[in-house]
Amino acid sequence: MQTSPQVESTEREDLGTHPIQFLDLKAQYATIKNEITHAVLQCLETQRFIMGPEVEAFEREMATWNSSKSAISCASGSDALLLALMALEIGPGDEVITTPFTFVATVGAIVRLGAKPVFVDIHPETFNLDALRVGEVITKRTRAIIPVHLFGCPADLNPILAVAKAHNVPVIEDAAQAIGARYHNQQVGNLGLMGCFSFFPSKNLGCAGDGGLVTTNDEELAARVRVLRTHGSRKRYSYELVGMNSRLDALQAAILRVKLRHLTAWTKGRRSNANKYSELFSEWNLDGKVSVPYVPDYAYHIYNQFTVRTADRDAMRSHLTSLGIPTEIYYPSPLHLQAAFSFLGYKPGDYPEAERASGEVFSLPIYPELPAQHQVAVVQAIASYYRD
Repeated sequence: MQTSPQVESTEREDLGTHPIQFLDLKAQYATIKNEITHAVLQCLETQRFIMGPEVEAFEREMATWNSSKSAISCASGSDALLLALMALEIGPGDEVITTPFTFVATVGAIVRLGAKPVFVDIHPETFNLDALRVGEVITKRTRAIIPVHLFGCPADLNPILAVAKAHNVPVIEDAAQAIGARYHNQQVGNLGLMGCFSFFPSKNLGCAGDGGLVTTNDEELAARVRVLRTHGSRKRYSYELVGMNSRLDALQAAILRVKLRHLTAWTKGRRSNANKYSELFSEWNLDGKVSVPYVPDYAYHIYNQFTVRTADRDAMRSHLTSLGIPTEIYYPSPLHLQAAFSFLGYKPGDYPEAERASGEVFSLPIYPELPAQHQVAVVQAIASYYRD
């Protein structure tokens, strides 16, 4: 496929006036500014900023939206993971199985409680925990399994849940990047014992700061998480447990309630952009040179990131940067090779698929409001790398 000089000229002029951004939160805000302003002003009028009706309403709406019996908000996605593990009383001497190819919070929560992360390498196409290998590392000390639905693609949960059930081990879904993703048409965060979500601003459902949520269908666990997030207290100055201060601000809840109403439309926008990218990659004969995201039959992918891979990733990114195309790497080093976890004794070569992915992946702009001409420019720039 060749683009006419006239089209190329038009696109260059547009990109000069409106440079490509990796994520444009202002574009989203512009469409809901009046709704956000109204919600925030209403919250300010009440002067109730800690817990209260906005937080309670958001939790009810999230529980309904995710088909969960309970949704317990907290201060961040990192805290959601920590609270879930605390609710299960996981601590020193315990083992938790997870992936080395994820954001640090997944493993950080395990280590903070004195437990040991036990890694399983990733599937090379989905980048998620290799579900068929989980059973190989379960021991008598295994107290939980944390699959991560990375980049918005659900992990293959059925094999994981089967192994977990056989060994009576709970599954905690790290769905920080996957709100709205579905596994065999079931919402993620609602298949394991608990699900953990993040509302960091760059997430598909993001607030104006940090925020998180734990979902569960176990009412006893839900009550325990609620106590743990408020200093271990159910009644003022009476402490049942050693908890923490991890409450979602009412202002954030008000903003999230507005945004939740638009999430389905935004998800459709991301998925449409992902399809457009795949079409463009094919049209420009990039198949076999750059791998676009693989979507298993069981998955409804929500594309928190549109992550591609190529063996010459670093040279490709330098080329794109020179042309004004922004990209990001998630993640440049797997966690088993990070200095913070060196005490675990892992070494290069222990998890080859995670290590290979860290050297080959990079992510392209995918936000719902991304202009179509920007997508064309991104793929043209990638194609030009192979022509130059």
